[in-house]
Amino acid sequence: MTLRVGQTAPDFDVRSSSGKSLRLSELIGKKNVVLYFYPGDFTMVCTRETCGFRDAYADLADKDTEVIGISTDSDDSHERFAKEYAVPFALVADTNRELARTYEAENLLTKLLGRLARVTYVIDKKGTIAGVFKAQLSANEHVQGVKDLIAKLS
Repeated sequence: MTLRVGQTAPDFDVRSSSGKSLRLSELIGKKNVVLYFYPGDFTMVCTRETCGFRDAYADLADKDTEVIGISTDSDDSHERFAKEYAVPFALVADTNRELARTYEAENLLTKLLGRLARVTYVIDKKGTIAGVFKAQLSANEHVQGVKDLIAKLS
């Protein structure tokens, strides 16, 4: 099944690296959700992307938007990454790749490398996929695209 704009987003129930429970069904009706999958903590493009979302976070939060970053890195790695770069939102260790499979954030190359593909989903307050960004090497396209789309949804 290919996830597309206009479809209902698959529910998820995950725990952030800091222990916070995150369930899409509990956010529906309250918040927009940005799910951004990225290959790895402390890598050049991923750090730039995460810092871009960090810098946009206050504005996104003001627009009732929850940001969640997902990679296969461990909780410990996420906690170090969040501390070093002052990340104010949840990071999820998808070590079994379950969420990545559900949200189509893997491909043959990323599987071979043990990483996730760079893909970002914007889910509106109704639980519908409002946007999908898949530029592998351009973190800015993801961040700017999310900011523009959330502004339209608000």
